[in-house]
Formats: sequence, structure tokens, C-alpha cells
Amino acid sequence: MSEENKNTERYLTFALTKGRLAEKTLALLGKVGIDCTEMEDKSSRKLIFVNEEKKVRFFLAKGPDVPTYVEYGVADIGVVGKDTILEEGRRAFEVLDLGFGKCRMCVCGPESVREKLEHHEMIRVASKYPEIARDYFHNVKHQTVDIIKLNGSVELGPIVGLSDVIVDIVETGSTLRENGLTVLEEICPLSARMIVNQVSMRMEHERIRKLINELKELI
Repeated sequence: MSEENKNTERYLTFALTKGRLAEKTLALLGKVGIDCTEMEDKSSRKLIFVNEEKKVRFFLAKGPDVPTYVEYGVADIGVVGKDTILEEGRRAFEVLDLGFGKCRMCVCGPESVREKLEHHEMIRVASKYPEIARDYFHNVKHQTVDIIKLNGSVELGPIVGLSDVIVDIVETGSTLRENGLTVLEEICPLSARMIVNQVSMRMEHERIRKLINELKELI
């Protein structure tokens, strides 16, 4: 690419989920030559970080907001958990499983409720992910349930009698075991995914496809 073209090249903008996902994403991007030293300064109060040489910029966002930024074209590329993609239901291309942040979305509860699930009885389901819960029970299991949205420790639901089961992310299952709960059904595997704005995929196809292929080779 000529120097003139490089100077007029538009920035490719990444929206990264704050925390471990952002750290792991940046480490992965660094291996394909896309880094951002500005982001290493933990005391910085900047909201947007730029790598002028590579014509890329980054900003950090809460997980549920990442698909929104990507759908509306504020970010060309986003990295977010599969759970958030499913729950938010935003329009974007899911292009790559990055292979980290692995866990499962599961139906959990006391062992005594297993029979109710098997017989598709009417039950109450507590979850931080009401859309995922609704889709699973209504469209996959065809089971009528009452879904209750919670924002805190959903494990409390069955313990205090608010719900029969919960739908939640399970990593090791230790919290469940400590509270007398178990995994009753698995809904889907989860991990960090790369999503791309639909217009960006057309307009910046060459750059984005090159990045995807380089990351695929690493993963």
C-alpha cells in the first residue's frame, strides 16, 4: 500500500468488553501485530485509544453494550461473550470463536426438580438472561414456564423459593454445589466471539477478512 493510500485509510474501530475479555483480546491481537500501547497505562482516563500506524482504535464497554455499538456502526468489530450475543439479539455477523472465556449456559436447580423438567411441567425460572431462557424453554423444549428476571445472585432463586430452577452461566459448578444445586440441562457452550458490523464487512472486507484469517491461524 502506498503512503498516500495509507494516510487516507479509515480507522478500524474495535469495541472490547471490559475486564478479562479485553485483556485476552489485546494479547491475541498483539500476536498478529495489532497493539495499542496507550491502553497499557492503567491510570489513563482516555475513553478511546488509537494506534496511528495500524489505523485502528479501541474503546472499552460493558458487555451488553458491545453488540449495540457494532450494530449501529460505531464499532466495526466487537469482542463479547456468546451469552451477550444471544441475550441482546443485535444485528451483526458473528465471524470467529476466539476460544477463551469458555463456559456453559445451563438450567440449574435442586435434583428434585429434574422430574418436572423431564415431564415439561409448569415451572418458574429465574435468570439474568430472560431472552435466552425464554428461547430455550419456549422454542427448544416447548415447555410453558414463568420467567423471572434477576440481576444479582440467581442461585438464591431456588433456595428461597422464588423459582424452581435458574438459567445461568456455569464455569466450574462449585457455587452450585455449595448451595445444593446442580446442572440439570445444558443449553449451549459459551466463549468469547468476534462480531462485525454488517456494513463494515462489505466496506472493509479485505482488512477484516485478513484479520480473521490471521487470528484463525493462531487459534
